[in-house]
Amino acid sequence: MTVKQLAEQPPFTTADGSTIRSILDAANAPVRNQSLAEASVPVGGATQRHYHRASEEFYFLLEGRATMEIDGEVREVGPGDAVLIPAGAWHQISADNGEPLRFLCCCAPPYSHGDTFFE
Repeated sequence: MTVKQLAEQPPFTTADGSTIRSILDAANAPVRNQSLAEASVPVGGATQRHYHRASEEFYFLLEGRATMEIDGEVREVGPGDAVLIPAGAWHQISADNGEPLRFLCCCAPPYSHGDTFFE
């Protein structure tokens, strides 16, 4: 059985500019098909617009309100919202509503810097 505590996972900055703590991924567990991380974006910040060729993502917002853009479609999201980001879809999340963001990010296959592409 593998159990990881979020507070024990060191933060790092992803290729898109968000700060994440990997909860379960290939670096800290016997994970093969997915990854789970907590991401944060400071007030006024945003991830760099990007896409993942292979990974489908879910964002699940825990704290803060944000503007989510996927392939040109824009929507306000907040705590309790789950967002599907299909593989190959350009996307960006912005903490432009006066609150820092904290959300869970699940990627399948697991997140990798090499699968992150920019304009």
